[in-house]
Amino acid sequence: MKRIQLFEFEDFQSFPAAIRNSMTNLIVVFHKLMGSSETLAGIFQELKSKLNFDQIVDMGSGSGGAMPAALKLLNEKNPEAPVNLLLTDLHPNNEFINAINTENNPHVKYQKQSLDATQLANTPEGLKTMIASFHHMPPAQAKRILKSAQDNKQAIFIYELAENNIPTILWWLLLPLSLTIIFVMCLFMTPFARPMTWQQIVFTYLIPIIPLCYAWDGQASLVRTYTFSDLEKILADIKTDDYHWEMEVAKNAKGKKAGYYLLGYSNS
Repeated sequence: MKRIQLFEFEDFQSFPAAIRNSMTNLIVVFHKLMGSSETLAGIFQELKSKLNFDQIVDMGSGSGGAMPAALKLLNEKNPEAPVNLLLTDLHPNNEFINAINTENNPHVKYQKQSLDATQLANTPEGLKTMIASFHHMPPAQAKRILKSAQDNKQAIFIYELAENNIPTILWWLLLPLSLTIIFVMCLFMTPFARPMTWQQIVFTYLIPIIPLCYAWDGQASLVRTYTFSDLEKILADIKTDDYHWEMEVAKNAKGKKAGYYLLGYSNS
């Protein structure tokens, strides 16, 4: 397996919530810069006719990432049959839950209760998604998530923006340079983060904990991302004839590569 199991600061339960939330706010900004919402909205438009869903249940939502904007774009194309979005997380972000649930958006809600993606038997109906979060799962847990979706005949869509396509030794050699680039990017991205808090400002510009942690997590996530070959190995001993799996390169509106996705759904 090409993927390697490095740590990310966000994965530690003891990691300060204010710093974690500030980092996930930056992820939202990064998705905007990369046009992830437009890419996802285009894919969901195609999947809607195939899977006929009226709700998306996003797992590992954090601060929402690209999904609220993707849903808005999707519904603008389908005003007569809007799709609802339910954001969920194993460790829900209470600050973001309150922000989302007080917006009075009838199509977007954040579930207060924890949702374990490895146990999908009693989850709300809808297309299950994991957007740029599946790489956090070690192989055994990743397999449990995919098997749970398959066993419970739940359609699941996993999207990764990063592509683990460079030799690992080259990643290590270039790491000092790449960390520096992302650190500087963080300084320019921060003014666009919402909600803006004093922690975001202080721990970015005065005590640069956020840029340091964000830079490491961003680079670690690259080599933690599963390749197509890795996913095939995970799926090899759980596949069944009544459930279909497909892996595709994701493309944006201009037809350029924009990550990849893994889609699973029941044949029946």
